[in-house]
Amino acid sequence: MKKLAFLFILLLTIGSVAAQDGYETLFEKSDGKQTPVYSDVIAYFNQLATDFESVKMVEMGVTDSGFPLHVVLYDQKGVFDPIDWHKNDRLILYINNGIHPGEPDGIDASMMYLRDILLGKIEVPADIAIAITPVYNIGGHLNRGSHSRVNQNGPEEFGFRGNARSYDLNRDFIKADTKNARSFQQIFNWLKPHVFIDTHVSNGADYQHVMTLISTQHNRLGGQLGEYLEKELNPALYKGMKARNFPMIPYVNAYGSKPENGWPQFKDNGRYSSGYAALFKTLSFMPETHMLKPYDQRVESTYELFLTFTDIFQKDASKIVEMAKADRKEIATKEQFGLNHTSDRSSHKLMEFNGYESGMKPSDISGLPRLYYDREKPFSIDIKFFDVYQAGLEINKPEAYIIPQGWHTVIDNLRRNGVQVQELKQDTSIQVTVYHIKDFQTGQRPYEGHYLHSKVEIEKSAAMMDFRKGDVMVMMNQEANNYIIEVLEPQGEDSFFAWNFFDTILQSKEGYSAYVFEDLAAAFLSENPQLKAALEKDKSENEELAKSASAQLRWVYENSPWKEKEHNRYPVYRLEN
Repeated sequence: MKKLAFLFILLLTIGSVAAQDGYETLFEKSDGKQTPVYSDVIAYFNQLATDFESVKMVEMGVTDSGFPLHVVLYDQKGVFDPIDWHKNDRLILYINNGIHPGEPDGIDASMMYLRDILLGKIEVPADIAIAITPVYNIGGHLNRGSHSRVNQNGPEEFGFRGNARSYDLNRDFIKADTKNARSFQQIFNWLKPHVFIDTHVSNGADYQHVMTLISTQHNRLGGQLGEYLEKELNPALYKGMKARNFPMIPYVNAYGSKPENGWPQFKDNGRYSSGYAALFKTLSFMPETHMLKPYDQRVESTYELFLTFTDIFQKDASKIVEMAKADRKEIATKEQFGLNHTSDRSSHKLMEFNGYESGMKPSDISGLPRLYYDREKPFSIDIKFFDVYQAGLEINKPEAYIIPQGWHTVIDNLRRNGVQVQELKQDTSIQVTVYHIKDFQTGQRPYEGHYLHSKVEIEKSAAMMDFRKGDVMVMMNQEANNYIIEVLEPQGEDSFFAWNFFDTILQSKEGYSAYVFEDLAAAFLSENPQLKAALEKDKSENEELAKSASAQLRWVYENSPWKEKEHNRYPVYRLEN
């Protein structure tokens, strides 16, 4: 009997080892030098879904590459329904990988992380559900090579930063030019995760740290979650990673200066994954491993970061869920929202930075001075980290926004992001606040397919406007209020106006023939002496206007009833409280 028992235990052990060998990743087989091609990544997760009842892989939406976007769901209870997860107050973690496929660390780390959970090597509380997008930028992952990341230390082959249409997907979360981003928005608002992690690799200065971290800006996040992030979660993450022998530092945002001089926290606007997620009251992070570190160390540090989060969830999962519920409820009744945050240098935190001494030496190419870092001269100092931001613009929310149905691209974006809209049932006239675009600046070179507007100035007026059946009203009593304000207020840095959604209003569609309008303008001024006086006053104060007949004729046109009312009138109207 003892021999039979021994043989039974031996068979179980052999079976367990065989199972683990069966789930060995290419990263492990290659001693940390290789990362799998796209089809093998999907096949690996599909195998886990086939072999384990606690895993399900679903397709949700398409990408610019023509391939579907996958989401791998893990739930010990075998319930793969986010509605049920929220109903039962279960913490939802969402990990997004391969947004920049030349930075595949998170892909390999996620494969091992989920496998080790399934094999019992990692203990995850039963009230936690996990969602993983194995590869977000599929087109970039398929564009595989060895040279596009010139400064990066492995793996041997990897993907390309741009997607199938050469978009940087980590600039597309608000504007959603790509099918990838549109599918992501649907997935994100289906999951409504409490914690979101988007894995990356950094560039820039050389230093000893393998892992750096962008936590979403806590002032922009606000509420209970913002306070918890700053005072509890971030300190716990840094402490945990140090204990795991990967001392971490905030993303080294020290461009134009030495890291020793300190740096401000990276500002993750809504165009970025973490900034987008924060608009929906989600604790969001972009881990950035260091490009110069060997690939095996980078993947291991990402894996250890996942474990550090898991340790924190053991203690804080229910607290995070309750804070998120409270913040999301509170946002529906919040009256004022901050936009266009700027770094506040009046306060800082001290962070332990492990760097290398830098200096200048003659370039072998030009003979001129060049920067270098001396790895034979490591140092450790406390640097100033400026992680406080103040809102540059405060917006009081209206009771509702009204958007004419012709602006369907804007309306579709709102709906895709979980915003509830109501269609007017009949033609009606409503008293609203109207914005006119007074001035703005536009970038001189394209940025991700757009010429971004900035420094937008507006003029407000009240008017009775006619709206038609089918125009939409966006009531401001929603959990998505933060997102709505961010995209619909034209002065916002990442507003739909800034991203050129409304550029057609900026070009006049009508005009005049000067020789005909001269007589009409003269008669109009004669009939309106107050306007004529205003013109004379402007001429006395503006020498260029006084010397230009065409400019004076234009002045009359701009202040006349012939001037088209649609020009520069922002077609999103505020119904005030």
